[in-house]
Amino acid sequence: MAERFHLFYIHGFNSSPQSAKARILGDAVADDPRVQLHVPALPYDPGQSIAILKAEVEQCLPEPVGLVGSSMGGFYGTWLAERYALPLVLVNPAIRPFELLRDYLGVNENVYTGERYEFTEQHIQELRQLDIPQVSQPERYLLLTQTADEVLDYRQGVAKFAHSKQIVEEGGSHGFDGFERHLPTLYSFFNLTQPE
Repeated sequence: MAERFHLFYIHGFNSSPQSAKARILGDAVADDPRVQLHVPALPYDPGQSIAILKAEVEQCLPEPVGLVGSSMGGFYGTWLAERYALPLVLVNPAIRPFELLRDYLGVNENVYTGERYEFTEQHIQELRQLDIPQVSQPERYLLLTQTADEVLDYRQGVAKFAHSKQIVEEGGSHGFDGFERHLPTLYSFFNLTQPE
């Protein structure tokens, strides 16, 4: 039997495996026996999130693994892609979350799960330690970004992944409107033929 392809969807900060893009990917691969989708539930804590992701990715290797990371998931995905030499599709990725998330210092609530938690300066420093200023193999990355992202400045992603393939769409939102339109692009990027 052929190897399975392990596709990881890495959700963003204050999100969950119930997010719209996770559901779209789940529906897309539901009838594809070659692809196993992994959507880990990640806590607000960066160190714990990376530990969960490392453990799940390492369980899948040496079978082929591909990553799709949205927002903070793109930041975590970049770290994983560099550590394990994996292909990564970035969807409106967070580039410098250790700056952006200063606004979240203190008590917050996850809108998907209802969990209340405290985001601290230690979490900011953990994010800073995970930063990859420059990727080693730009061809392993595909950037999907929309210019009207209301949370992140899309230009940061365009600049950081300047030597990677990019799809930059005018308008849109942080959630990346019309994500399902890009499923054929994802299949192609991961060298998978899309099922009929």
